[in-house]
Amino acid sequence: MSELTKEIDAAGSVTGAKVPLRVRLSKKKQKIIMWILTIFAAAAALIFLMPTFLTIANSFMSASEIKANYGVIFAENEDGGKEYISEKINLKFIPDMVSFSQYYTVLFKSPDYLLKFWNSVILVVPIVIFQLVTASLAAYSFARLKGRLKEIIFFVYIVVMLMPYQVTLVPNYLISDWLHILNTRAAIILPGIFTPFAVFILSKIMRRIPVSLIEAAQLDGAGELQIFMHICMPLCKSALFSVAILVFIDYWNMVEQPLILLSDTELYPLSVFLSQINSGEIGLAFAVATIYMIPTLLMFLYGEDYLVEGIAYSGGIKG
Repeated sequence: MSELTKEIDAAGSVTGAKVPLRVRLSKKKQKIIMWILTIFAAAAALIFLMPTFLTIANSFMSASEIKANYGVIFAENEDGGKEYISEKINLKFIPDMVSFSQYYTVLFKSPDYLLKFWNSVILVVPIVIFQLVTASLAAYSFARLKGRLKEIIFFVYIVVMLMPYQVTLVPNYLISDWLHILNTRAAIILPGIFTPFAVFILSKIMRRIPVSLIEAAQLDGAGELQIFMHICMPLCKSALFSVAILVFIDYWNMVEQPLILLSDTELYPLSVFLSQINSGEIGLAFAVATIYMIPTLLMFLYGEDYLVEGIAYSGGIKG
């Protein structure tokens, strides 16, 4: 379609003239494509959420119904370990009768499950809080300071951030042993506080704060601490929430750190203990997994807007 034809069609639509047939066909084609993409996205979302729905629904089944649907999935082998038995499994999303027996067993009859849950809380909450504090101070320094040394240190932060945790696990073990904090919660909390991910995100966002705003505050007699507390922190509110959510989810699901740095199983978080539950009673595994998902779901639902805004804001940063 030429530019003249486009202008004529546009003028016709404004004056109420009849819309050309090819324009109507084009709009109809766009609607069909939009419907196809919507159906595809809905199907993909349904497949993605199916394990979550299955877990929650099966957690409200009675032990007899769980056994009837899944039978014996794991059994002991000759070495005393667990092995998978290949049998037909009946996946069921709606229980015949809602039962809270699995939750009653987990919450009242088996205190180990709740103990591991609170172990996760005790490990993760201090990491999130103190990581935000240290990362905010470090990010403010990176945003305000100038010089070659600052760029080198920031580059090192990026390199360390890109490394998988398994690479730094051995140095963390050696340092924890040197500090005599192995097999204590500090062996997990201290390395978690000083991870560079939050520093990277917050420093990129703080660099986008207008310099004129900071200079105006300095002219009014504000010091660095006042600028940090009353200008940078309020402007980084969305980023702080998004970082808190991502850090919480990351450490709530940690497995390698407790297995390597903790030898006392009583200190293990629920993320490690889930594998032992899955190899035992399947009904309890569904109930414990549902309880385990609640904090992350609440964090996401409460801070969804902050998470999206913080990631979008950091993604549009230059330099």
